[in-house]
Order: sequence, then C-alpha cells, then structure tokens
Amino acid sequence: MTKYDVIIVGGGAAGFFAAINIAELNPQLKVAILERGKEGLQKVKISGGGRCNVTHAEFIPSELVLNYPRGEKELLGPFHQFMTGDTIQWFDDRGVELKIEEDGRMFPITNSSQTIIDCFLTQAKKHNVDVLYNHALKFVKHLENHWVLETSQGEFVSKKLMMATGSNPKIWKLLEHLGHTIAQPVPSLFTFDIKDERIKDIPGVVALDVAIQVVDTNLYSEGPLLITHVGMSAPSILKLSAFGAIELAQRNYDFEIEINFIKQSFDDCMERLKDLKQNLAKKTVFKSAQFDLPKRLWQKLVIASQMTNETRWADLNKSQLEALASQLTQAVFHVTGKSTFKEEFVTAGGINLKEVNFKTFESRLHENLYFAGEILNIDAVTGGFNFQNAWSSAYLVAKAISTLDK
Repeated sequence: MTKYDVIIVGGGAAGFFAAINIAELNPQLKVAILERGKEGLQKVKISGGGRCNVTHAEFIPSELVLNYPRGEKELLGPFHQFMTGDTIQWFDDRGVELKIEEDGRMFPITNSSQTIIDCFLTQAKKHNVDVLYNHALKFVKHLENHWVLETSQGEFVSKKLMMATGSNPKIWKLLEHLGHTIAQPVPSLFTFDIKDERIKDIPGVVALDVAIQVVDTNLYSEGPLLITHVGMSAPSILKLSAFGAIELAQRNYDFEIEINFIKQSFDDCMERLKDLKQNLAKKTVFKSAQFDLPKRLWQKLVIASQMTNETRWADLNKSQLEALASQLTQAVFHVTGKSTFKEEFVTAGGINLKEVNFKTFESRLHENLYFAGEILNIDAVTGGFNFQNAWSSAYLVAKAISTLDK
C-alpha cells in the first residue's frame, strides 16, 4: 500500500493545477496524481481547436459569474480569491504568455495547447509531483483519519483526497456510496440539428447579431449565428444550449426556436421595407440584400416569403411585405436534435453544490475530501469559462490543503 500526504484523482486541468500549487505552497507534502488513462490533460489538448482557451478576459467577478448557468452564486466568492488576472499572472510567472482575442477569449501566444501541457508537466516534475498513469479508481473508503483508494494498479492511502475527474459517471457512483448527491448529467454545450429549406445548402453563413428565443420558454440569447451542415451553431446557440441544458433534455431535444435576424421589431421592419419598396423600386428583392445580412441568407428568406428571384421591390404587395418582415424578425425553426460542439464535451450535472464548502471546496460530508472543476454541478458557456472554474477551484483547494498541513 503506497502512502501519500495528498492524492488527486484525475490528471486533467484542475488536477495538475491543484497538485502543482500544493507542492509549491508546501514542499514538504508528498503529492500524487492518479490518472486512469495512459496520458492526461486530453481535454486541455483539444480545447479551443487545439489552441487551449485558457480563460476569458472578464476581470469583474460579478460579471464573470453570469457565464455559469449552474454555479453562478457559488463561484462569486471563489472568484474574489482567484480570478482571471491571477490565472494570467500564474501562467506568466511560469513562462507562458497569454493573448486576448477580439471576442475576449484568451490563448497562449503560441496558439498551441501543447504549451499549457508542457508547462504543467514541467512544473509537476520540478515540484516532485508523482503522476501515475493507467491508475483507474475502483473503490474509495474513509478509515479513521485517512483515505484508502483501490486502483487498477494497487492500493493507496492518503490523509487528504481531491477528486478532479470531470464528468465521470463511475466516479460519481463512488461518491454516491460516500453519501454525496449527484445531479444527473445532461449535455450542456451543443449545436442544434435543424432541417429547413431556409438554411439548406448555405453552411458557413454567419449572421453577426441575432436574437433567439426557445418558443414557450424564457430561454433567450443574442449574438452571432452560424449555419452548419446539420443546423445552427455559434455563441447565440451555444448559450441557449448551456442555460437550457436541463429543459431541452427534458424535451428530448425536440423544440422550436424563434429568430430575429435583424433585432428590430416587426413594425419597424415593415416601415423599413416600405421605404425600400419606394427607393429600390426597379431592383429585384432577391439581389438586394438588406439589414447587413449575408447575401445567401437574405435570398433564402426572400424565397420563403412568397417571392421569386425575379420579384421587384415595386411589385411587392402587403402580404409579401409582411411575410418578409416575419421571416426577418420572427422566423420559427424546428430543432430535431443536437450535435456535440466541436470536440468539446461539457455536461450539466455533478455533485450537489449544497454539499460543498465554497471557501475551500471541501466536502461538507467528509473531512479532507475536496473537489475541483466539472466534477461539481458547475458548467459554463463556451469561451474559456470552464477552465477558469477549474483554475479557481483547484487553487482554493491547494491553498486549503497546504495551509492546514504547514
């Protein structure tokens, strides 16, 4: 039976971040990471299309928490302790410079996730953190003042245990045996599958600023919209998928959305179209894209409004004007399913947040049991926010563990 002062189960972002900080803050502690796979940090590797979206350039805690459909209230305190600026400084101190892109996402200036992976592996080695691969956790129990872990490679014992396994049903099951409650996981970041003539054959088209509502709900979002081969994506859709994760799962991903492509009221749109009818009288509607909409999308909406590609503005009747205004401001699409967003699989679900002390991320049920990252019922919209949760929670665990043992 191998003994450690601290064992961290999960060789992902939160696990490595916690282990390195524990070892730095208290070098006397013997720290190990148990990773079930043959290599760790795989989610870091694929994040941001292989560039690793490390965090987001939002520096006000009360604004940052608004990006978490689950965890908004609980993360406010932790973000006051370890925030985006601390993340940037942490990586900079270890030779990794980050850059801010136009949409606020932050990446290493190398544009490679390998930079982050190399940083973690180098720091873990430097601070004598044992990283043990191919160690799948099979059983865990609490005996007196220590934890006993049975893995596929043997037994381990430690005084303190941190679980950072992300969305792992097997680990959640083990934690249920310890008395913790698990909110059942459902997909959180996904794109919408839609079959509709209005978006057929125009994948890659982007409407820069739309408003979307899930019909018969309060789910609403704004932002860019991307038409894909199978439906719709981009921030406006992904935000709906995150905030609507539970409700959309209950609907079996079969629902309707209403899109306002131009973010104007129906009446204002009608007035604008009447002006265009006068000013562009001899031109065809089909070839006269308006409202800064992409040409191919405009043409699809025109055809859906009882017109041909030869219809002139001067010839539009009231019914056609209303039909076009309706397509522009209140177009309804039927969603029939979901697809994973790129390779980034995020779930809503995990350990009940009421069972965690968010000053230290320690279990309220078991002393010396800590959690960090997506193992908790916390998730975020796309843009680096899930990683910021990992850094903040892992750092506070490290601070708690290292301080207690000094």
